[in-house]
Amino acid sequence: MKNIPRVFLGDEISQGLTIPAPRDVAHYVGRVMRRRDFLAFGGGAEFVAQLTDDDKFIIIGDKTQHADTACDVTLLFSPIKRTDDLLNMATQMGAMAFQPVITARTVAQHINWSRMEKIVTEAAEQSNRNSVPKILPIKNFSEIDLSRVVFADERAAYGANLPNDARGAKYVFVGPEGGFSDAEFAAFDAAGAIGISLGKTILRAELAAAIAISRVLK
Repeated sequence: MKNIPRVFLGDEISQGLTIPAPRDVAHYVGRVMRRRDFLAFGGGAEFVAQLTDDDKFIIIGDKTQHADTACDVTLLFSPIKRTDDLLNMATQMGAMAFQPVITARTVAQHINWSRMEKIVTEAAEQSNRNSVPKILPIKNFSEIDLSRVVFADERAAYGANLPNDARGAKYVFVGPEGGFSDAEFAAFDAAGAIGISLGKTILRAELAAAIAISRVLK
């Protein structure tokens, strides 16, 4: 079904439903794409769907065989100036959920989270996923259970001998533009968190997030 539009219609859709057509969806499918049929997804599944001729309703048809490409990884991250790019890339990499965390060096604390929701939805539509990752309520670093975390450890760039991956990990943490503080590194180490190397250079946070996710995928 290549080149057929894909639209997220929420996590509760199922075969056989007829639902009111959101105005933006009706405009996109009927006016922009100039067609009635499209693929609707949500909750990990994808369905053949049809926009009615009056643009008022959507009929959810058969479930397709397309499997969800998302992975079981939650990305913990410090909001940055380019949070939109970070979430876009991490969504394409398959992240299941996002946990924003205020760290000692977080500088971008006033993020338009409604806009971020739209960005991850569009990234999921584009990247052939059947689900949209959740953006969880923001937390402080002190509230995070570090014992189950794999984190991007920039100390590798300064000679620390660290593993290159942690396959199967479920929680991945990347820091802000200025990196984690000494106290935060000490907290990671005390909790037994696993630091992994992303290479010998210091990466921008949005790129670090995408690479870190790739280092834990099975």
